[in-house]
Amino acid sequence: MQGVTVVDHPLVQHKLTIMRDKETSTASFRRLLREISLLLCYEVTRDLELTTRRIETPLQPIDSPTLEGKKLVFASVLRAGNGLLDGMLDLVPAARVAHVGMYRDHETLEAVEYFFKAPSNLGDRLVIVVDPMLATANSAIAAVDKLKERGATNLRFLCLLAAPEGVENFRKSHPDVPVYTASIDECLNEKGYIVPGLGDAGDRMYGTK
Repeated sequence: MQGVTVVDHPLVQHKLTIMRDKETSTASFRRLLREISLLLCYEVTRDLELTTRRIETPLQPIDSPTLEGKKLVFASVLRAGNGLLDGMLDLVPAARVAHVGMYRDHETLEAVEYFFKAPSNLGDRLVIVVDPMLATANSAIAAVDKLKERGATNLRFLCLLAAPEGVENFRKSHPDVPVYTASIDECLNEKGYIVPGLGDAGDRMYGTK
């Protein structure tokens, strides 16, 4: 699919298989989500711009690569997005963090916003929006809408699983925002869950129902 990168690294796919297993414990699921987020973060930041700065090694001075521009923003779509956020902050601890509180109305499947807090100057930063599941894409679309309203112009969306319907809806609404995912699954069921999927990521992460 145009504008979509599927991260098919063997370690990503192996960890994803364990996470899909309904017998995987809450503790293991949470640990694996943190681990897989490191690998996904590596891919979504692969083409960050670099500049050089002069440093001195123990042996001699050198012009060495360093990230160019203002610090990244990781925008977590609450609550499940925090599972990806934690691992990504391990990799990029200096990143700024935005929180976008969304829940899905189980009758209409529409996204309902309940919280928003973001750093200033979003227009000067790369904003990576994180949410484990791109199902109907309603929450993802609403989150990106809100970030764009606050000035974000350079965005990427990172998820663990996506449904073809969700990818199509998201790309239709935000064709300028590339999607990174570990898998595009078969479809959505009548309740708007990704099939075969892994269930509700938030429930499995926090041990709730």
